Amino acid sequence: MQFYYGEKMPLRILDEGEFWKLQEAEHTQVIRALVPNLEPVFVQALQGWEQAFSQTQAAFVRYIERVVRLGHRVDSMVYNEIMQLVCCALGQSHQFVQLLNQLGTESSALKNNPTAVTVLNHIRRESEYFIGIAEALLGHYAYT
Repeated sequence: MQFYYGEKMPLRILDEGEFWKLQEAEHTQVIRALVPNLEPVFVQALQGWEQAFSQTQAAFVRYIERVVRLGHRVDSMVYNEIMQLVCCALGQSHQFVQLLNQLGTESSALKNNPTAVTVLNHIRRESEYFIGIAEALLGHYAYT
């Protein structure tokens, strides 16, 4: 993500977060659909993550609407709230990647499905991409 969006930067940040949380929620569905015999503990974990990602995505949408209503003039309080949301989303993605790693090593149903293994690795890379964006953003704005 580039950092030259000026006053629209808060919206750019929020758009990224909204998009990636939607992706991660959908990824939980993809895994469950690809591995219909997935162990119940992993099914439950993925269902929980789907709900958590959907709630975080909704929070990003609420902030997008708020920033638009503010006419793109974001005061320091709202800006800090946005950064806290990004930090929360980052933590979620880190934990999700841990679950994906656990799935890859502990789920025999997944390991016996070569297509699911490939998809799992792709999903992991996508969450890691968001992690990189969020960490760069938080690091960049910690020094501005």
